[in-house]
Amino acid sequence: MTGIYGVILNSGRGALLAQQKAIEITGHNIANVNTPGYSRQRVNLAANDPLYSGIGLMGGGVRATEIQRIYDRFLGLQINNENQNLGRWEARKGALERVEIIFDESSGYGLNQAMSEFWNAWQDLANNPSGHVERVTLLAKSETMATTFNNMYSNLEQVQKDIDTSIRGTVEEINLIAQQVADLNQKIVEVEVNGQNANDYRDSRDLLLRELSSMIDINTFENNDGSVTVSVGSGKPLVESIFAWSLSTETNASGLQDIVWVDSDGNTTDITNDISGGKLKGWIEARDVAIPDYLDRLDDLAANIISEVNALHSNGFGLDGSTGNDVFTGTSASDMAVNQLIADDVNLIAAAGSAGGVPGDNSNAIAIANLQNDLLMGGNTATFDDYFNSIVSDVGSGVQNATVNFSHQYSMVEHLDNYRESISGVSLDEEMVNLVKYQHAYNAAAKLISLVDELLNTVISMV
Repeated sequence: MTGIYGVILNSGRGALLAQQKAIEITGHNIANVNTPGYSRQRVNLAANDPLYSGIGLMGGGVRATEIQRIYDRFLGLQINNENQNLGRWEARKGALERVEIIFDESSGYGLNQAMSEFWNAWQDLANNPSGHVERVTLLAKSETMATTFNNMYSNLEQVQKDIDTSIRGTVEEINLIAQQVADLNQKIVEVEVNGQNANDYRDSRDLLLRELSSMIDINTFENNDGSVTVSVGSGKPLVESIFAWSLSTETNASGLQDIVWVDSDGNTTDITNDISGGKLKGWIEARDVAIPDYLDRLDDLAANIISEVNALHSNGFGLDGSTGNDVFTGTSASDMAVNQLIADDVNLIAAAGSAGGVPGDNSNAIAIANLQNDLLMGGNTATFDDYFNSIVSDVGSGVQNATVNFSHQYSMVEHLDNYRESISGVSLDEEMVNLVKYQHAYNAAAKLISLVDELLNTVISMV
């Protein structure tokens, strides 16, 4: 229908409503300029179907067809992939930095100093093999070194336990996020089944998926109904449509926590070795690879010191002529301790190499002191000090490697975030321009309706 009602009034009415909707969405963009994960929206306008008239087709005005979310889906997937690596290196860096503190001697007493003072105490005893003060000092330095080994070992184990605590907490967070994603899936499907766009729900879901990717490596794909499927650990489903599965932890033979996937019947599948990204991967690498290596090497160092010192000492003679006594008990860094017999009587310390040489013989004390410079570690290629320094060096290298990779991934994610902002972010300048544009269009549409009113008044006045 053409004429005042058919064309002019309906065109003005449609234009008024369309520009109003555009202004509302512009206001929504401006309100969310600082909202994390928000994607800019816009109203898409399209011309109405033309109307037939005696002189040809006439335009039917404008209508708002949809509210579109400005978003690059593949960029979002790339951000999540890089975020997995960022979470991995962030967690590994944090764990290894705690290990570095245990080996750091720059701010206090450490194993390197304890070993040095232990060997020096034997040298002092060699200078005065019958001296009581030297023997008491040697006992104290021996106990200090053994205690330092014990403390370093227990501190490393404590880092493992703390990582376990973080793993359990993160698994609980993953389960919570998975349920939230499933709930958003349901809302999105309910909205989009009617042909609408669930823009804000999708933003919230993408933000959750990004957070999830920082914790564990995930694979996601979108279904035809708008829901997403999320899988972890070589294909185990975490979210499918409106359903969410869960992860849990189980104590393994080493007393540490393995990560398991729980099916709908409550059965569990160990996925620890299948995790390849996120904070969980970084913590697992530090807990199960790096720290056990440091513990083993610390044990090797302690065991060799115990063995070599005891072998020489047991063949020596104390001030009372006794022999066959060990300086240390235990076989590793965790249980190394000074022999209680020697702790009770320092005269049992065997400085002499023969019974006849007591009390002035110092040959055995010299032999033990010289162990410091003997190549007894690393396949007879390193001294005790060199071997420990190699552990410290490897710890530092591990931290440096994690820091470099973390910095690289942080830059990658930051670059992708900036690129996303250039596409999906809200520009206040642009929105203000749009606001003025839509305002003028709205005023023009209102003017058109006002014109129709004047035309009708003219027609009525003619009757």
